Amino acid sequence: MTKTKSLIFLLLLALVVGGAAYARVVRPAPDFSWAALDGSNRTLSSLAGQPVMLLIAPSPQDRRFRAQLRELQSAYQRIAAQRMITMAAFTSDTGRVESNIPVVVAADGPRIAFLYEVPEGFSVVMIGPDGNLDYITNKVIPAQRILDIIDSSFARQDYLRQP
Repeated sequence: MTKTKSLIFLLLLALVVGGAAYARVVRPAPDFSWAALDGSNRTLSSLAGQPVMLLIAPSPQDRRFRAQLRELQSAYQRIAAQRMITMAAFTSDTGRVESNIPVVVAADGPRIAFLYEVPEGFSVVMIGPDGNLDYITNKVIPAQRILDIIDSSFARQDYLRQP
């Protein structure tokens, strides 16, 4: 390779590697909407800057859904301090969520389950403040693990590393 070609190759390599290091949203969470209390339609992307926990379950009476809400209650003050929004998408039966934790209920649960590739049953989806799909599981997550996921998001780590 000539000197010029080598220099161009190194410059392109630096751009590719450097660009990959700063790619903030590697796995964007699928966007969806719901009706807010004031009657307006809100979207997931409108919650930029806040972590979101999306609970996908057949109904509000699902055993694992209720277990996850109990787990959230154990550390709710610390989780609320992180400004996390808790959302629910029900795939079979809709109904009232009986909890002292505020839960936003999305209207089209089956569509949201499809978007997040949850065929049936229960799932927990953690979406970072940057809109990145940080974590997805079909198990109940301990409260401390929720805090760990929020703290290890790219947006949070980037903020903590600033001088």
